[in-house]
Amino acid sequence: MRFSFRCLDPATDAALLHSWVTRPYATFWGMLSATVEDVAREYAKIQSSGHHHALLGLDGGTSAFLMEEYQPAYSPLAAVYPVLPGDVGMHLLVAPPSEGPEPGYTAAVMDAVLGRLFSVPGVERIVVEPDARNTKIHALNERLGFQPAGVVTLPDKEALLSFCCRSDYLAARTTLPARTTLPAMPSRPLIPQGASL
Repeated sequence: MRFSFRCLDPATDAALLHSWVTRPYATFWGMLSATVEDVAREYAKIQSSGHHHALLGLDGGTSAFLMEEYQPAYSPLAAVYPVLPGDVGMHLLVAPPSEGPEPGYTAAVMDAVLGRLFSVPGVERIVVEPDARNTKIHALNERLGFQPAGVVTLPDKEALLSFCCRSDYLAARTTLPARTTLPAMPSRPLIPQGASL
């Protein structure tokens, strides 16, 4: 599996994203009843925010996952934990498999995403806040080095706040099967922590 990243285009990628986020497996993404126009509007808002950015992950040139990176200081997380310099938030949605599940695929995707994020200078810790009921993602997060910090109340959900520092990620990835991902390279630098908008 070889992964690369490209900036998401809200207009041209909306139909593809819609075909992912409206399936039952993506229930925790919160867009099951969204229209293509709703998806385009939401991602246009994200891409123009200055503190939240969406990327498509490619597997051999084929769109395979959606990744969002954001600055927690400009998100609802700022009200529930003390944001530190070097913190970056992340969301991940893997596309539905076209030929049936492939063992280890989602872990390999998560590894590529974390590798990309930690390759950005100044990133010290990745923050995630999946729905507290989403036990599948909690298990994957822990497998890749995330440490749960407890359930927090956010405007749209009860979330399990978890953190992954570089050393925990590097230790966790030694337990993953060998993979052939491309080196993680940032396609666009994140907004520095504390930058004014």
